[in-house]
Amino acid sequence: MSRSQVILKPRRALPFFARHPWVFAGAIHQVSPAADPGAEVDLVTHDGKFVARGLYNPNSNIRVRLYSWNAEIPLDQAFWEEQIARAIRLRHQHLQLQAPQSACRLIFSEADGLSGLIVDRYADWLLVQFTSLAVAQRQAEIVEILQRQLRPAGIWLRTEKGIRDAEGLAIVDGLLTGEPPPRPLWIEEHGLRYGIDVVEGQKTGYFLDQRDNRLRAASFMTDRRVLDVCCYSGGFALNAVRHGQARSVHAVDVSESALALAAANAEANGLASQIEFEKSDAFKALERLGAAGERFGAIVLDPPKLARHARGLEEALRGYHSLNRLAVDVLESDGILITCSCTGHVSREQFEQMLADVAKVTRRPIQILEARQAAPDHPTSVSCPETDYLKCYICRVA
Repeated sequence: MSRSQVILKPRRALPFFARHPWVFAGAIHQVSPAADPGAEVDLVTHDGKFVARGLYNPNSNIRVRLYSWNAEIPLDQAFWEEQIARAIRLRHQHLQLQAPQSACRLIFSEADGLSGLIVDRYADWLLVQFTSLAVAQRQAEIVEILQRQLRPAGIWLRTEKGIRDAEGLAIVDGLLTGEPPPRPLWIEEHGLRYGIDVVEGQKTGYFLDQRDNRLRAASFMTDRRVLDVCCYSGGFALNAVRHGQARSVHAVDVSESALALAAANAEANGLASQIEFEKSDAFKALERLGAAGERFGAIVLDPPKLARHARGLEEALRGYHSLNRLAVDVLESDGILITCSCTGHVSREQFEQMLADVAKVTRRPIQILEARQAAPDHPTSVSCPETDYLKCYICRVA
């Protein structure tokens, strides 16, 4: 089969020999012959040496997404079948994440060698996200493989914010096959039941990446009054009360629908009397609580992504600084701060420096007790450090 060649500029091949999967326009000398969007292409050095095989999209900043470093392996149905099966084996056989009412990420894009494809399982339903035009063009093939390997009750498509413009995608959310998911769809995690909205909720309906962090954070909250900022559907709050034996939780979120889910989840688990909910912007809530002289023994900060592009990095860091400074102002002496960032453009070093700046401004020493990451069904690819996006720090503030 004849494929177009994407020819790299001189001295630009090293990251791709090291298996980084993204080829940006600036690294490319030319495409010969011209390739259609979604076409299978070979990436070669400036002097014609094969590097890897990938899928091409002239409409994206990521011109080529790489999948195979073997010149003998085409990106055919057998390839997708094996890669998907390999990702599922990790979750089922190694991580044991297959209880009937549980939820997990089955395929995590670049971390599973499937750049542009995310698949989450919630009980008996699958939620699929395509973040690549070329992979979305193979939707029917991928859905067929998922049906054959997992036999879900239904598969629902979710589209990440901004991805249509970034990739030139023309897809809309909706049912791909089977039955539509119930609203809410109930799952279980660490002995707690959660009703989630996979149709309109944030991400694919739930923050699966914080699964283990929610439980671990709870162990630092015994007999404390807890403030949960950006509580979404109540994960940290419910764990604080059930597993941490927190005295009480004040949970804040700006989304009315998220608070309704959180309140229903607290009721379903018999914890409603210990958790109060407030609809408010995170910054305004912290300012109000500080002005009122309120103090908490533990605070959780789990805001949404603050920057989607590198150009938003400085603004994001200012936002994290302000949020953490306001939290420290309402934290008791020897209090526990659980502070998180899902902004991939913010590195661990930058986040830790932000905390050091907060300690300096507030004149309160901050000790990092644990520096955590996403749950293991969101693995990190050593070839693609961008997959290590979630930062969760458990800190003691004097």
